Amino acid sequence: MSDDPLLRVDDLSVHFGGNEGILDRLLGDDKGVVRAVDDVSLDIGENDVVALVGESGCGKTTLGKAMIGLQRPTSGTVRFRGQDIWKSDLEPGDIPYKEIRKSLQMVHQDAGNSLDPNRTIFKNLNPALKKWRPELNLVERRELVHQMLDTVGLTPADDYASRYPHQLSGGEAQRTVIVRSMLLEPDLILADEAVSALDVSLRVNLMDLLLELQEMFSTSFVFISHNMANARYLAGRADGRIAVMYLGRIVEIGPADEIIKNPQHPYTKSLLWATSGLSEINDPIETPPVRKIDIPDPENPPSGCRFHTRCPEAREYCTSNTPDLSGMSGPSDRHEAACFDAHDRIDYRNSDPIADDFDIDVADDAEQPAD
Repeated sequence: MSDDPLLRVDDLSVHFGGNEGILDRLLGDDKGVVRAVDDVSLDIGENDVVALVGESGCGKTTLGKAMIGLQRPTSGTVRFRGQDIWKSDLEPGDIPYKEIRKSLQMVHQDAGNSLDPNRTIFKNLNPALKKWRPELNLVERRELVHQMLDTVGLTPADDYASRYPHQLSGGEAQRTVIVRSMLLEPDLILADEAVSALDVSLRVNLMDLLLELQEMFSTSFVFISHNMANARYLAGRADGRIAVMYLGRIVEIGPADEIIKNPQHPYTKSLLWATSGLSEINDPIETPPVRKIDIPDPENPPSGCRFHTRCPEAREYCTSNTPDLSGMSGPSDRHEAACFDAHDRIDYRNSDPIADDFDIDVADDAEQPAD
């Protein structure tokens, strides 16, 4: 990763709810606070792809929105080309705030609901161009829209431009919202579960399209998914990384091939176990590599390592000490894990294992993606 990334996230936290009084804050009373994102640091390079993976509620979407300026953080910084995006509107820097907003875009999961049903596709796409590309006249905007519709396979473009959203299939609607983002020539796009509503073949086609657009426009992508197979496909083909989130923190990050073939964090191993077709890549595991299935309450996360209540490798040391996300020895310096076991910490090895408390009836709880 470059020393000067496109986007740099440092010690980012996003907390919701809780007591808002001054006295409560001074006394450190955080009752009822949901720690959606907690002290996350992450770099996104130019023309980069990072697939952010984890169970529902782990903080993926909140982190993504904070990265592109749609969710104000509780603490920490997000810097776009070195400039704090949350201060640029108050303290103008080298990059105008308007340019930062234009450069950071999002593709939503529910494409249909993000399009105005009473407007044609052109009239859905035109306002963004009119706002962000005021130098273009109507004829130029229409020509640009048609070119992008052609690029994403919505042809004939003039026909699709005159359709209404209800006349599009799910895949066509998703391609349309991708066009809306790409029209602004952004530097980074947050794709939040952008393929999860599609069947398997359409998912692959849409991910291939994202990769083609990345190569064509040198756009970076943060791809959010609960499905490790989708993350592997997109990040793997782009020579990108997979970042695994658990209870508001990134617990492992690295090149897609290393995460899949040589997972270091027990939570990553549990996600692979739950993903059809991926668990067989490593030694087959008959039972889920977790002690408990239930995820702890994010309002009251466990002390120490947050995964210790579910981790089969947990020891007493894990209950009161928090592992840092740090580099692994191996073929890549981009592989990091937050796990005492993975780093063979002596203090961890010398402590007693947590008593067995297995709960492996996962018929109703484990996600088994079809692909």
